[in-house]
Amino acid sequence: MMGSLFVMVTIRRLGLQKFQVLIHGRGSKMHSHNYRVPEPFRDLVVVLIGGSASAVDISRDIAKVAKAVHVASRSAPPGTELKQPGYDNMWLRSMIESAHEDGIVVFEGGGSMLADVILHCTGYKYHFPFLETNGIVTVDDNRVGPLYKHIFPPLLAPWLSFIGLPWKVCFCFCFLVFTWRICCKWIAGALSGRIALPTQQEMMDDVKAFYSELESSCCPQRYTHNLSNYQFDYDDWLSAACGCEFVEDWR
Repeated sequence: MMGSLFVMVTIRRLGLQKFQVLIHGRGSKMHSHNYRVPEPFRDLVVVLIGGSASAVDISRDIAKVAKAVHVASRSAPPGTELKQPGYDNMWLRSMIESAHEDGIVVFEGGGSMLADVILHCTGYKYHFPFLETNGIVTVDDNRVGPLYKHIFPPLLAPWLSFIGLPWKVCFCFCFLVFTWRICCKWIAGALSGRIALPTQQEMMDDVKAFYSELESSCCPQRYTHNLSNYQFDYDDWLSAACGCEFVEDWR
């Protein structure tokens, strides 16, 4: 069995839950999961929460028609208000401190504005309501585990596997496809018996060592499946396990 299911994550800051879900009314809120086209945001003031791929893509799309787009990011220091290069109507702002029913949004470090829409580009949580493993596989603070190389639960391998859990993989489509294709090859090889997996204990020891490394580097548990710092090493490891060619070095 392979697959994954995600539920949307929204920021629970003071007042945000009071915003009414009215796409054309002041005080609207929505999640990027429901975003399709920029037209509904024409001539509106949009506050977009997030700083990753969906936030970048959607803010640029909406800026074509919106009156103003304010991107609130937790990586921006309090008091940040920077106009974005190439745009007359888009600013990077510090994270929202509070939001009010009249549409006023207050940012950390000072500054406020009247917003028409708050758009959450805040990611997803792993959720598997259809999967019963008697506690062998759990989801805790967005860590699905224990999983060997983000794919196999040691006690259920190779019969249960997960594809697509890692995030912050390279956004170039060809690299993204390569990562998931090589994962599928490894799983298929393990299921067919062509590729021998380590023993259950060896896989479990590897998982424990990985978790220990994350902890020692002060990496939050919710970032367990974040590949941003080692995607190509991960791809090379999978390639070696499958007997495939490695990713070529950048020339």
